[in-house]
Formats: sequence, structure tokens, C-alpha cells
Amino acid sequence: MLKVGLTGSIAVGKSFVCEVFRELGVFVLDADQTAREVVEPNTKGLKAIVENFGAEVLQPNGELDRIKLGATIFADEAKRQLLNSIVHPLVIEKQNNWLRAKEAENPDGIFIIDAALMIESGGYRRFDKIIVVWCDSATQLQRLVSRNKLNEQQALKRINAQMPQEEKKRYADFLIDTTQGFESARRQTVEVFEQLKLL
Repeated sequence: MLKVGLTGSIAVGKSFVCEVFRELGVFVLDADQTAREVVEPNTKGLKAIVENFGAEVLQPNGELDRIKLGATIFADEAKRQLLNSIVHPLVIEKQNNWLRAKEAENPDGIFIIDAALMIESGGYRRFDKIIVVWCDSATQLQRLVSRNKLNEQQALKRINAQMPQEEKKRYADFLIDTTQGFESARRQTVEVFEQLKLL
């Protein structure tokens, strides 16, 4: 079993790279999806968020209002750290359960967990290899503005709230640069896959 962590900053193309890995037969778990699951209604994650941030972060139907919570945490570093301290342990527990179940099914498989804050949280230490997906900062800004319908200032605030890409790259065993678009990213992903198969 090869456990691989895949990370990268906001709007650099992690989802596309993960999709290519899935096409190649790699088992991929998306930490964003896991993070959504651990704060669904009636979970201990959502209960802890409401206790710490108040019921105003809920939608009328009882689900988490991500836009409202996002606006709060991107404006306040301490609140962002508080949210991470609630969500990260729950996400890691769910990831570990997934890895155990997948290993039982396929002991020789390659398993990738995709998580934006893997390095910041220290979670990267659990993996045999780390892949960092990145792109140049102008491309990242442009992608985030168009994807999230933000103005440049809002987008920069989100980018600057994360660990700088150059710093993340220092943790990488493999780098995938998505600056040149889909085909280039696909080619690099296939090359990394071929190397992972040899490990």
C-alpha cells in the first residue's frame, strides 16, 4: 500500500489532477468532500461549530452556511485557526478509516488523499510521498477570481491566508505545474503515476 498526500493552494488545479489519477486507477479521497461530511447536520462537527461561532452560521434548513462562515474566517486568523482545530481532527479520523478500508480491499493499491491544508496541519507526515500541485501566482489569481466570482482584492485575501506556494513546494516529492493548462497537467500527472507505480 502506498499512501500519497496531494496538496496545493486554492485554485491551482488539484481537482483536475485528482480526476486524472482516478482515470489511471488510483484511489483518491477528496478532503474537501470529507470536510463537508464531518459538518453535515446532526454531526458532532456541526455541533462544535455552532457552539463556537453561533447559530448565525447556519442556513434556515439547519445546514452550515459556508459563505457566511467563510467571510468570518477569512477576515480573522484566530477564528480560522479555531475552525481548523474543530474540523481537522474529524477529517483525519475519517481519512484514516477510509485508508484502512481501502487497504483491506486492495493491499497493493496507490491511495491519494487530497487536502489543501495537509502541510499546515502537519497531516502530511502520515504519507509515504507528497505531491504538490501549483501554478504561477498570476494564473492562480485569475482562476480564483473567475471560479469564485470574487474581485481581485477578495481573491488575494484568500490566497494570502494560505501558506505561500513556494513554501509548500519545499515539502514535495513530486511537483505538478498546471500553469500551462489541462494537457500539460495531464502529461505531468501520468508521469508522476508511472513513478509511483515503481515504489
